[in-house]
Amino acid sequence: MKRGICILLGLSAVAVVAYFTASKWAIRHETLTFYDAERGRPIDVAIAVRRDKEMAANAGMNVLPVAIVNHGNTVKFTEYSFLANVLAARGYMAVSIQHDLASDAPLVTKVGELYVGRLPVYERGVKNIEFAVAQMKKIQPNADYGRLTMVGHSNGGDISMYFAKMRPDEVKKVVTLDNLRVPFLTEGKFKILSFRSKDPVFKADPGVVPDDDVCEQTGITVVNTGFQHTDMSDRGPDNVKTSIQGVLDKFLEDDSKLGPVNTNKIVVPKPSPVAQAPATN
Repeated sequence: MKRGICILLGLSAVAVVAYFTASKWAIRHETLTFYDAERGRPIDVAIAVRRDKEMAANAGMNVLPVAIVNHGNTVKFTEYSFLANVLAARGYMAVSIQHDLASDAPLVTKVGELYVGRLPVYERGVKNIEFAVAQMKKIQPNADYGRLTMVGHSNGGDISMYFAKMRPDEVKKVVTLDNLRVPFLTEGKFKILSFRSKDPVFKADPGVVPDDDVCEQTGITVVNTGFQHTDMSDRGPDNVKTSIQGVLDKFLEDDSKLGPVNTNKIVVPKPSPVAQAPATN
């Protein structure tokens, strides 16, 4: 069974590479800066969208699904193009948001507090998302902002999960790459895909990742990888990014057979050793 799934993942990765080779030129990328006057805070966003889907939306022929991409600590909003391109290729308008500013206090861990003291960071992230979505509605009104796909790495994955917790009726799917603090939602209201690292430094807090039985019952797919936590951005090796792209692309299919599955059955290839990037917990 494991061999069959590994072959499937390998074929998916090849298909994704071939698809992007042919269609990457058709994805439009744009970076904008919004300003939240109420909070005195600039909010940068990077947009990735297929030109043909955007033109059809502008003509009133379709409505663009929307994905919000949230970065990890010390990683920039522009460093998840490998995810944004998959989302755009699938017809989504991907909006990557810069949550942290140089003037913000550094991320710290406070043992014994809720989410190890990071609740204010997640609440700020929710406000950033709400503000960015409000501005995007003015730019592209022909998009579905009421059923968002939330995507995030590390701290950005926790922001994604916290947003889904606070705004469950506004979320369609959640994709996290090694979020560590906010427990998965197990009500089964939307599908969840999570890539987990095999990293001696970055470990999820107890209770964050549900057990296999809960995952199978509630539409949660956990992909146990051999990757390092810090590999899961544009900074990571190509084989890591390609593997993640292949699984994500399959997950985005409306009729995807990927989830829910037995969470012990999916194992992606272990990457070659690489230098460690800055911590993103």
